[in-house]
Amino acid sequence: MTGFRFCLTMSCVALFVSCSPDRSRSPTCGMAQLIGPSLIQDRLRQLPFVLTDAPRGLPGTLPVRVVGTRQQSTVLVSYLKGALTMEYQGAGFPAGSVSDTTAYALLVVDDSTQRAQGVLIYESRRPPEGYPSIGALTGEDRTIPLYGVRVDWGNVSNPKCPLLGAPAGPPTAQ
Repeated sequence: MTGFRFCLTMSCVALFVSCSPDRSRSPTCGMAQLIGPSLIQDRLRQLPFVLTDAPRGLPGTLPVRVVGTRQQSTVLVSYLKGALTMEYQGAGFPAGSVSDTTAYALLVVDDSTQRAQGVLIYESRRPPEGYPSIGALTGEDRTIPLYGVRVDWGNVSNPKCPLLGAPAGPPTAQ
C-alpha cells in the first residue's frame, strides 16, 4: 500500500508541475534552455548557415540572453557608419576576462522567415580570428564581437518555454 501511495503522490506532483502556469521551471524547459543554445552554436561551425554580412532592417530592439542564465534582457540595435552595433541594456553582461577571448554574441535569424529572433551571448572560446563578424555588442565597459547564424527556429526553441521570448519585429532584409 505504501508503494501505491508513493506512486499516486508522484503522479499528482507530476500532474501539478505539468499544469503549473510557470513552465519555465520544468525539466523540459531546463533542457530546452541548454540544448537550444548548443544546437545554435553548432550552426556557427557550418559555413552555409553563417551570416557574412549584417542584416538590414532589424527592429530597434531585440531580446538577448547570456547562455546558461534565465535572465533575459534587451539590446538596442543601430548601424554606426554602416556597421551593425548593439548595446546591451540592464544588468548581467558577462564580466571581462584576462585574455578577453571567451565571450561573443550571436545574432540568431530564422532561416525560413528571415526574422531576427534575438541575440545569445556565449561565454566560451570565440571563433577563430578572421571569422566573418557582422558587428559588435557593447555592454558595461567592453565590446565583444557579434556573429550571425541562420537556424530553423522551430527546431531550437520550444514555444512552451521560448529561448528568446516573443519574436521581434518584421523580417530582416539581407
